[in-house]
Amino acid sequence: MYNAKAKPIFYFPRTHRNAERDRFPSRYTMKIIHTADIHLGSKMDSRFGKTVSDERKAEVRNTFRRLVEYAKEEGVAVVMLCGDIFDSDRPFKKDKDFFYSVIKSTPEIDFLYLKGNHDTDDKLPEVLPENLKLFSDKWTSYAYENTVISGTEITAANASSYPAALSLRKDTLNIVMLHGQASDGAGGSVNLKKLKNRNIDYLALGHIHKPSEGVLDERGVYVYCGCLEGRGFDETGEHGFVLLDTAGGKIAHTFIPFAERRIREIDADITGSKNAYEAYKKVCAGVKFEKRDLYRINLVGEIDFDVDKLAGDVEKLLASACFFISVKDKTEKKIDVGKYANDLSIKGEFIRTVYAETDLGDEEKTAVIRLGLRALEGKEIDL
Repeated sequence: MYNAKAKPIFYFPRTHRNAERDRFPSRYTMKIIHTADIHLGSKMDSRFGKTVSDERKAEVRNTFRRLVEYAKEEGVAVVMLCGDIFDSDRPFKKDKDFFYSVIKSTPEIDFLYLKGNHDTDDKLPEVLPENLKLFSDKWTSYAYENTVISGTEITAANASSYPAALSLRKDTLNIVMLHGQASDGAGGSVNLKKLKNRNIDYLALGHIHKPSEGVLDERGVYVYCGCLEGRGFDETGEHGFVLLDTAGGKIAHTFIPFAERRIREIDADITGSKNAYEAYKKVCAGVKFEKRDLYRINLVGEIDFDVDKLAGDVEKLLASACFFISVKDKTEKKIDVGKYANDLSIKGEFIRTVYAETDLGDEEKTAVIRLGLRALEGKEIDL
């Protein structure tokens, strides 16, 4: 371990020294995993219910275990943990015991643990596994052959000064670990503008739960690996980790989908349906369900029948199609103005009033009526 501003002292973990010849066939070849935001012990989406939530919590732990097994099988030397391994500063004992046991049982791999905003004050065990390496609010670096991995935990005290304190050699492959919101200036804790032209080859980030990447400067890239498992319908899409390879004296990276289950959100057009069963058949015709996954189905389109519990009825019919399903009614009421011409209901009075408004065009009148009808029917309104 050394401070990045000091003269580099190359660090070789004990287990790597013993197997250096086998593990490093050439001077610049090493595999590294970039992961973050595992959120062990996190609450799941409240819509899941206790049974599904408990199973998903267990699957989050299991996916981390599978990642470590993958690392062993693929000859990965280092796993970078870029923050929010736990969901809170006071994680459950079973989650802490699990995490540290997995690391301790895999001595051939170094785990570099940089805390995030969720686990920043987590109390560490008195005795840490030898292969668990930590960071602080000062730049700390670990070197493996010609690859140097540096990181710092961003705090209120160092938020404006940490980029200037980073000093990296041009002749090494430089990976930097940070946790926070990236931006090109004010508004994010990871200031990309201030990190440019500092000899960074790969900026490994945590905090954003969807994988993404971009160009940092002419030399390097910045990458969010996303979370390992989605926890709700705000975390849809592919989840996994990033595999880095330093073969040939440069860093190549590949996103590896790895989640136990995928969370999907799909709009299903049920226009023309006359009842819940017809709506269900249209959903089945338009959506290819994967049995293991979790789905949010948004019913869209125009319908001309009144069903107070359309979403609930369709949800029950689809219950066996996948691991978990949630259905939301976002359909629009097909408007027949003539039908309400002499209707004495609140709906009739509302529609006649809107159509009598001379300052609105036909499209605007239709949009207002649709929003009003959704409100009168107690449905969710998206403005």
